[in-house]
Amino acid sequence: MAFLKHIYAHICFLEALFNFFVVINRNGKGYNDMKCEMENLTEMFGCNVFNDSVMRERLPKATYKALKKTIDEGLPLDPAVAEVVANAMKDWAIEKGATHFTHWFQPMTGVTAEKHDSFISPTTDGKVIMEFSGKELIKGEPDASSFPSGGLRATFEARGYTAWDCTSPAFLKEDAAGVTLCIPTAFCSYTGEALDKKTPLLRSMEALSKQALRILRLFGNTTTKRVITTVGPEQEYFLVDKELYKKRKDLIFTGRTLFGAKPPKGQELEDHYFGSLKERISAFMKELDIELWKLGVSAKTKHNEVAPAQHELAPIFSTTNIATDHNQLAMETMKKVANRHGLACLLHEKPFAGINGSGKHNNWSMSTDDGQNLLEPGKTPHDNAQFLVFLCAVIKAIDEHADLLRVSAANAGNDHRLGANEAPPAIISIFLGEQLTDILEQLENGGAKSSKQEGELKIGVSTLPTLPKDTTDRNRTSPFAFTGNKFEFRMVPSSASISGPNVVLNTIVAEALCEIADRLEGAEDFNAEVQGILKEIVLKHKRVIFNGNGYSQEWVEEAESRGLPNIRSTVDAIPALITDKAIKLFEKHQVLSRVELHSRYEIHLETYNKQINIEALTMLDMAKREILPAAIKYTNELASSINAIKSTGVSADTSVQEELLCEVSSVLASFRKNIKALEQATAEASNMHGNIYEQACFYRDEVLGTMNKLRADGDKLETLIDAALWPIPTYAELLFYE
Repeated sequence: MAFLKHIYAHICFLEALFNFFVVINRNGKGYNDMKCEMENLTEMFGCNVFNDSVMRERLPKATYKALKKTIDEGLPLDPAVAEVVANAMKDWAIEKGATHFTHWFQPMTGVTAEKHDSFISPTTDGKVIMEFSGKELIKGEPDASSFPSGGLRATFEARGYTAWDCTSPAFLKEDAAGVTLCIPTAFCSYTGEALDKKTPLLRSMEALSKQALRILRLFGNTTTKRVITTVGPEQEYFLVDKELYKKRKDLIFTGRTLFGAKPPKGQELEDHYFGSLKERISAFMKELDIELWKLGVSAKTKHNEVAPAQHELAPIFSTTNIATDHNQLAMETMKKVANRHGLACLLHEKPFAGINGSGKHNNWSMSTDDGQNLLEPGKTPHDNAQFLVFLCAVIKAIDEHADLLRVSAANAGNDHRLGANEAPPAIISIFLGEQLTDILEQLENGGAKSSKQEGELKIGVSTLPTLPKDTTDRNRTSPFAFTGNKFEFRMVPSSASISGPNVVLNTIVAEALCEIADRLEGAEDFNAEVQGILKEIVLKHKRVIFNGNGYSQEWVEEAESRGLPNIRSTVDAIPALITDKAIKLFEKHQVLSRVELHSRYEIHLETYNKQINIEALTMLDMAKREILPAAIKYTNELASSINAIKSTGVSADTSVQEELLCEVSSVLASFRKNIKALEQATAEASNMHGNIYEQACFYRDEVLGTMNKLRADGDKLETLIDAALWPIPTYAELLFYE
C-alpha cells in the first residue's frame, strides 16, 4: 500500500510538472521566448499580417502601386494584379508554416465564418505542388443557404460568393492545428444581395466619402481624394474560472446567468475599477496583447472595469473596416487565450444581475486620406466654418435618425443593460460640452464670435505640476458624446459586431452632408449660406443636445417633452429598419436595398426569438433537473430532522426547523408553479407562426416576464438551501475567484 502511495505521489508530481511546462511553453514558446518577443515588439507587431511593408517587399513595384491605388483610391482591381498578389501571399504564408487558406467573412450570425482549403494541387506523377491562384484569392463559394438570409435565399438556393476585400490585409491564424492564411472577404448571394456585415459597411464608407468630398471641395480643398471614417472600439468583457463556468448550463448555452442570488459583496465599494490586476488576469492580458499584436491589432489599454471580474481592452483607432475586422479578431482571441489560462471569457451584455454589464464604446470620426481629422475643432472652433459644418451635419443626422441608431445597438442582451445606472439610457442624445454648446448658442443668436479656451488646473500641492485643463468635462452618461475630436457611441452591445452601428452612422451623416452640399453648391453667397445652414440646424435640432445626467428620471421626462424617442426594447426598435424613410435613405446612398433591409428586419427578430427561447429552455432544464431536486432534498432533510427530534420523546423546540421548512416549501411550491407557467409560455411562443413580430412581442412580454418570476423564486431558494446542496456555482464563487 505504501508503495502504491509512493508511485501515486510521483505521478501527481510529474503531472504538475507537465502542466507547468505546458503553460510556460504555450505555442512552443518558453519564458525566454516570451521575453524576447516583448523586447522585439516593433518587429513582432504585425508579423502575421500581409501588410503594406510585406507587400512592398514581395510584390513587383508595378503590382504594388496598382494594388495601392485600389486600396487608397477605390479604383477597380485588375485580375492580373490579383494573380501576382496571390502567388506572393501564398509564398509568404507557406514560409510562415501555413498549409491552408480560408476566405474569412462575417455573415449575419454576428460571428465570423471560414472554410479551409489546402494549397495542394495534384500533379500527373502522383505528387502535389503548392498553388494559389488569383481566382482563388478573389472569389470563394461557401454555401449561402445555411447562413441567416432573412428570406433572401431559399434552402435549395445554395450558391453564394465571397469576394476579396483588399482594403483589409490578410493575416495568419495560429492554433493547435497549425497556421491558416485568412483572407478578409465580403459575402453576397448568387443574385448580388449582401449576406454579411462587411458589404454594407464598405458601401456606407464610400457613401460618406462621396458626400464629404463635396463639402471639402466647396471649402477649397482640391487635394483630398477620399474621406475615411475611423473607429476605436473599446471592448468590455468578464473572465470567470473555466471549471466553474462548465458547471453552469446558463453560461454555456446563453452567455448569461439565468439564476443567481446577490452575493454579500458586489461593486458597491468601487474597488475593482482600475484596481491592481490579479496575477492570473495579468498573465492572460499579457498573452492576449501578444496574440493581438502579431495580428496587427493595436491593443493599447487594458484595465479592470467597474464590476468584479470585469475588464476592458481598448485599441488605437483605425479605418472603420479594419477596426471592425480587428474587433472580431479581438473577441475570438479573448476566448481562445482565456481557455489557455483556465478561464472563460464572457462577452454577453449582462452576464450577472445586480452589477454592471458590458458594452463596446465606438469612438467614431472622419479623416481625409492626407491626415486631416474633420472633427478636430482647433484652437478657435467658432471661426472654423468647415469643422462647424461637419459637426452640425452629425447633430442633424443623429436627431433625424435616432431610431436607426437605436436599432443598430439593439439585441436581447443589451435590453438588460440600457437605461440602468451603468449604461446610457435608451434615449439618443448628444453631449457636446461647454465650449461647443456655447458656440452653437452663439450661432443660434446671429453668429459665433468667440470660443471658451482651456485653462490650467492647480491641484494645491507645490510638488505637483500645473495641468492643462480641457475646455469641457466628460459625460459618461451620454450615449453619443463628443470627446475632443471624435464622437463616442456608448450604446453598442459588447457581443455584437461594430459593423451595424457604423453602417448607420456613416449613412445618416452622408445624408446630412448631401443635403448641406446640395444647398451650398447652388448658393449665390457661400459664406452667408453656410451661416444660415448652421443656424437652421441648431434651431431645429438642438433638442438632441443634452449635457446633464443621462441616468436621471428628470432627463427621461425632459426628453419626452422635447419629443425625443425613448425606444426601450429591441423588439420596439427593429421596425425602424423597414420604414419608408429608412428604405429611401439606404437606397439613395446604395448602402442597402429594400429587400436587404427587410432581410435584416427578419433576421433581427428571428435571432431575438431564438435567443429568448434558448434562455427559457435552459432555465427550465436547470430548474427541473438541478434546483428542484436540491430543494426537495433539503426539505426532506429538514422534515427528517424534525421527525427524528420528536421521535426521541424529548421535549425539544423544533420551531426553527419547522419555520424554515414552511418557508422553503412555500417558495418551492411557487417555483414549481412558475416552471409550469414557463413551459406553457415557451410552448405557446414556439407554436406561433406567421407574424414574427407578434411572436417577438410575446417572447418579450410573456416568456421573459415568466422567466423573471421563476428566477426570483430560484434566487430565494439559493439563500435558504444548505450551501453544500446548492447544485450550481454562486455569484460569490464566479465573481471573486482567485
